[in-house]
Amino acid sequence: MIIPTTITAGAEHERMRLDVFVSMRLAPEYSRSQVARMIKAGLVTVNGAVARASSGVRAGDRIEVAAAPAGALYDPSNYKEGDAPEISVIFADDEIIVVNKPAGMTVHPAPGHPAGTLVDALLARFPELAAMAEPDGVLRPGIVHRLDKDTSGVMIVARTPFSRTALSRQFKERIVAKIYLAIVKGKVARDRLTIERPVGRHPVERKRMSVRSHAPRDAVSHLAVLARFDPAQAGDAGASLVRVKPDTGRMHQIRVHLASIGHPCLGDPLYGRAGCDGFFDRQALHALALSITHPRSGERLEFIAPLPTDFVEFLAQKSLAPDARELRRWIELN
Repeated sequence: MIIPTTITAGAEHERMRLDVFVSMRLAPEYSRSQVARMIKAGLVTVNGAVARASSGVRAGDRIEVAAAPAGALYDPSNYKEGDAPEISVIFADDEIIVVNKPAGMTVHPAPGHPAGTLVDALLARFPELAAMAEPDGVLRPGIVHRLDKDTSGVMIVARTPFSRTALSRQFKERIVAKIYLAIVKGKVARDRLTIERPVGRHPVERKRMSVRSHAPRDAVSHLAVLARFDPAQAGDAGASLVRVKPDTGRMHQIRVHLASIGHPCLGDPLYGRAGCDGFFDRQALHALALSITHPRSGERLEFIAPLPTDFVEFLAQKSLAPDARELRRWIELN
């Protein structure tokens, strides 16, 4: 949590952007984007007046950084273990927490999902995360990346401001390695496939993303087929188990890319045919593995989330029961 701070600009800071100047003084705990949100929230003043992030500072300017109002931050007493959803913790130390997020759990509170989130579960078990609320009071302490509500699997959460900044930088610079498993409609013909299709907001349906967006961003996903399954009945297209390694992290990227080649995730309500696959009641997508560089030690670490029950049961029907050795083979597949 930000401690109220007063900074005086020197001659060497003349004409420097306000957000750049403040982020320099608050680094490494707070990034420039976080400082920009603080400025927008009115928590930063210059000579007693609210200013814009792009405003230039002058020598002698007195910049005051205030804490977010107490009511905007988390109250740890509101989050008791008995009341919050349970969460499986894969790893935790003084800097990071790694969890296996279940399908159906939203990452942080949002309109329509005010409670029962991953953040609620984390605060119940790690109440000190309350101090990690964003400096503008936004309710996402330590969250540096996300999984869709109905995507299961491994997620990493920062436990300190230092780690939040370091991990955010790793995601931005694409140092983090992510591996997903998906069960998709139909038999994917090619064993290997790289999908390079920019993804952005759908031009008409605003809840969807699309490869036909008017404002797309680059997106790359590497696909490897692990198994193909014959149709279970007449009219069924069969299915494929695939591993996906995304180079980028666009919203809904993997789901959009798979649908764009005619093989949406089974059960996907947005990009496939929800409820028409006869098994999954959510998109069949699981974040299997995540590799990061530890923010403090510099050690390269890998975390694996076991297969969820619906994956295990579907694969068992297909006479496939992958053990830890098989999961390792899938992760290391070239």
